[in-house]
Amino acid sequence: MFRLFIVLGSLNMFLSVALGAFGAHGLKGKISADMLAVYETGVHYHMIHAIALLIIAFIGEKFIGTSLPAWSGWLMQIGIILFSGSLYALSISGIRILGAITPIGGVAFLAGWVLLVIAAIKG
Repeated sequence: MFRLFIVLGSLNMFLSVALGAFGAHGLKGKISADMLAVYETGVHYHMIHAIALLIIAFIGEKFIGTSLPAWSGWLMQIGIILFSGSLYALSISGIRILGAITPIGGVAFLAGWVLLVIAAIKG
């Protein structure tokens, strides 16, 4: 299971770097400064939580007898998709209603971190 989080973390790191470069070079001057800042926020959270997936991959197997680290990883992945994905789509498309998805991804991130804390306390 945790090998999958190495793959997901690595793929998400690749994507966050590629999307960050695209934003810096491909979107500059094509979208407003405000929307570029929204896009950059998506990249920032994408990268942080991709690193979190890698951390979970390496520490998760230490917590024998609990699925909390795995659930934490899945919530982080869901958060990347919903939080960062909605910010990417919002900034490029300008469709403001996409911003309503962002907090759901944020809650997934928070829940993932809480599960990791609980796993550490119980472990």
